Amino acid sequence: MFIYKNESITIRQLEASDKSLLVNWLNDPLVLTYYEGRDRPHDEELVEEHFYQVDGAMRCIVAYKDVPIGYIQFYELEEEERFEYGYAGNGEKIFGTDQFIGVPSYWNQGIGKQIVTTMLAYFMHVARADRVVMDPQQWNVRAIRCYERCGFVKVKELPQHEMHEGELRDCWLMSYSRDIEAALITVNEQGIG
Repeated sequence: MFIYKNESITIRQLEASDKSLLVNWLNDPLVLTYYEGRDRPHDEELVEEHFYQVDGAMRCIVAYKDVPIGYIQFYELEEEERFEYGYAGNGEKIFGTDQFIGVPSYWNQGIGKQIVTTMLAYFMHVARADRVVMDPQQWNVRAIRCYERCGFVKVKELPQHEMHEGELRDCWLMSYSRDIEAALITVNEQGIG
């Protein structure tokens, strides 16, 4: 099932036949450096456990020009995360998302930005989200720059937020909201920037 598509990016729901893609990607030490950790290579059983268990997240494969290159998952924030992130009781429809490009030869070409902006279009115009949040690890400067280029802003530090390679790592809470969307549209329409 297709979730969203533009000229070069296709986001489709994860299928059973995608297990081998995930196993391949999550056994590459370069990919594991940024997603899951080099101490957590995934076999088929671990992929099944982490990516195919029903938990409310929408899990998807990302294709670039019809070639599967990555993974994205998204979900509406539950109360515990809303509270932790400072959004408890605000009434907004908020999605969280995580993603990675699993084929390193597609890195550093602007494709990550295309994936994120494609998903933002889906969140804002199809899912009618008020806000989208991410929590990248602070040391992952390349990902943070990509998200900032897409309009995300750093909201607050999340100390010792995520376990990665045997260590609790500090993360940033980053947010993209309808207000940012409106400002970006205005800037683009006026040719500013």
